[in-house]
Amino acid sequence: MEKRVRFQSSWLPWVLVAPQLAIVLVFFFWPAAQALYQSLLQQDAFGGSTEFVGLENFRRLFDDPGYLDSFKTTALFSGLVAFSGLTIALLLAVMANRVVRGATVYKTLLIWPYAVAPVIAGVLWLMMFAAPYGVVSYALQALGIPWDHLLNANHAMALIVMAAVWKQISYNFLFFLAGLQSIPHSLVEAATIDGASPWKRFWSIVFPLLSPTTFFLLVINIIYAFFDTFAIVDAATHGGPGKETAILVYKVYYDGFKALDINGSAAQSVVLMCIVVALTVIQFRFVEKKVQY
Repeated sequence: MEKRVRFQSSWLPWVLVAPQLAIVLVFFFWPAAQALYQSLLQQDAFGGSTEFVGLENFRRLFDDPGYLDSFKTTALFSGLVAFSGLTIALLLAVMANRVVRGATVYKTLLIWPYAVAPVIAGVLWLMMFAAPYGVVSYALQALGIPWDHLLNANHAMALIVMAAVWKQISYNFLFFLAGLQSIPHSLVEAATIDGASPWKRFWSIVFPLLSPTTFFLLVINIIYAFFDTFAIVDAATHGGPGKETAILVYKVYYDGFKALDINGSAAQSVVLMCIVVALTVIQFRFVEKKVQY
């Protein structure tokens, strides 16, 4: 029979979860409520005058072609980061899981990038690709491939995508490796005896059993691409050239702290939060159906 732990008092469970509830209330719900309130106001940069304008800030946002373009930029960026990060991390995890000698060294080296701060990751990749002293930029020039992320929007997008994927790849690698090691070897060995090729074994046995891990990482990587990549974009491209790499989270910062449009920035943060919540709900509603627990 299933055993359940029962507390002697009704208030003890609430005491135990109180610290976590306090953190969620103070650092999530309270700022979200403040952003929603600020998005309905119109203030000057110094807060000297305040006027309630309702949904006017949202109307101005969606009348701005530059803001609408940032949706396309964010969709492209987040898709590339999530797909590339998961694909490369899965490949590395499969390869590391097969290593017998020196496995600990390989795994340790692959985990290191996660300890690097996002802004450091942005500066690191910027220095590697910065002409004329960047190592990668110099190699590309030697091969006859011109590289200029300051003027070429495609190069700038590629730079921040590579930096963002490299920063997150260790996190994905850890979960994929743990998922691979939890798969019973007897299943793979049985398929091998039946004559299944390595490719067939992976797609028919290994990958379906990794679907819970893959689904979890898909949700996490989408959220990461929308929020946690701000420092990388700010350090590497500053949203340029022009506004070609100004993703939504960077535009929230730029309009609020540089353009001093506090209420417009608050409206953008509300829209961004709604988009991420909607994407997460859609993933749990439709994508999770294909997950095999």
